[in-house]
Amino acid sequence: MTSPAEAPSSPPRERRQRVQSAETGMAVLKGLAHLGGRSSLTALATHVGESPAKVHRYLASLMEESLVRQDTASQHYYLGPEAIQIGLAAMRQADPIRAAEPCLIRLRESLEVTCFVAVMGNKGPTIVRFEEPGLPVTVNVRAGSVMSMLWSATGRAFLGLLDESRVVALAEQELADATEDMRALLDADDPIGTLRREVQQAHCAIVRDTYLRGISAVAAPVYDYAGRVCAVITALGATGGFDPSIDGPIAIAVRREAKAAGALLGAAA
Repeated sequence: MTSPAEAPSSPPRERRQRVQSAETGMAVLKGLAHLGGRSSLTALATHVGESPAKVHRYLASLMEESLVRQDTASQHYYLGPEAIQIGLAAMRQADPIRAAEPCLIRLRESLEVTCFVAVMGNKGPTIVRFEEPGLPVTVNVRAGSVMSMLWSATGRAFLGLLDESRVVALAEQELADATEDMRALLDADDPIGTLRREVQQAHCAIVRDTYLRGISAVAAPVYDYAGRVCAVITALGATGGFDPSIDGPIAIAVRREAKAAGALLGAAA
């Protein structure tokens, strides 16, 4: 008689089948989420590329675990309470600062630029994580610094893409307090509106020698699972050796890393 310790392991084929079953079940669950959390059997089967009969079997198993429910009236399937609990737990772990950290390191190492992530605080865009290359550019901003809404790339990114009244109010107050020389750097007829439209069109913000003399910067938004701008990633450098053009390698890299951070927070692709 074979003892438990000597029992043969499961054949590789059986293990592969179990793994494939788990993968298919996860594909069905993710497919339902990608379709807005509710779908007909036919649409879901088409989305995941499996037969309706096969998808139905997996849905039945998911329903047993309360990961999926079925609307008796429409016969549509929708995410169940256990799926909601998983989503809520993930949302509680969604920290934009943590998500941005590896992005900042990649920017620092690949481009050798100073970069940081900022969130919207009570007084304005506030730096919460700061990374410098081996030969940093000298700037008088650090973690905790509050950036200008109108003259920094960080502030402009928030102004253009975060649709909140308090953001506009901060910009309006800053404009009212600005000197004539600073006002001259903005559009004369509609300074705030013009800035917002420029950022919305480019989906990033750039500045050259406007906030810190001799410094240029590029900033891009980080979106969360709700499609809201929750942070902004900014790269900056000395104007002479820093290309802040919208289609330049730095702007492309900053937008890419901001998108990568958003993906960790559940932002739509």
